[in-house]
Amino acid sequence: MRKPDENEVRRLVRDAVERALGPAPGAPSAKPAPTTAPAAPVSPRRVAIGSDHGGFALKEILRRVIADELGWEVHDCGTHSTDAVDYPDFAAAVGREVASGRAARGIVIDAAGIGSTMAANKIAGVRCALCHDDTTVLNAREHNDANLLALGARIVNRGAATRMVRLFLATAFAGGRHERRIHKIMALEGPR
Repeated sequence: MRKPDENEVRRLVRDAVERALGPAPGAPSAKPAPTTAPAAPVSPRRVAIGSDHGGFALKEILRRVIADELGWEVHDCGTHSTDAVDYPDFAAAVGREVASGRAARGIVIDAAGIGSTMAANKIAGVRCALCHDDTTVLNAREHNDANLLALGARIVNRGAATRMVRLFLATAFAGGRHERRIHKIMALEGPR
C-alpha cells in the first residue's frame, strides 16, 4: 500500500469538513457548490470509522470485521498508516459523517480513546461514548443512544474491541424514560 501524501490527506479532510459545514467564514471554498440534487438516503447499516496513528492497527481489524462478518457498509475516514497524525481531524470527520446522516453510527480509535471522544463530542448531533467493556457499551447504547463509540487501542485488546463493536452495532436505544434525558443532553448544544 502506498504511503498517502500528507497534503493530500489534509485536502481530503478539508474537503470533507466543507461538504459537511460549508467553507469557514471568510475563506474561499476549495470546490464550487454542488449543482446536483442531494444524494439518496444513507443505509441504516453504514458505519464511519476513523483513527489516529495509535489506533490504526485496531481500526484495520475492526473495519474488516464490520464489513466482512457483520455485513455493514464501512466508510473509512482514515488515517491510512501509522505515520503520526492529529486525532481531532479523524474524530471530527467520523462525527460529521454521523451527524450529517451519511452514517448511522461511528467508531473512533486512538491510543486511550479520550482525545477522540472529546473531539467527536464537539460536533453537534454526536453522542460519543468512551467504552472499556461490554457493560459500558450496553449502557451507552441503551440509555444514552450513543451514536459514536470511542475505543483506546492501548486499553482494550482486539478481542474485547471486536466484541464491543458487535454490541454497539447490535444494541438498540431503550427509549422510554431515557428519551427525555437524551433531549436534555442534546439541548445543551444550543440552537443549531
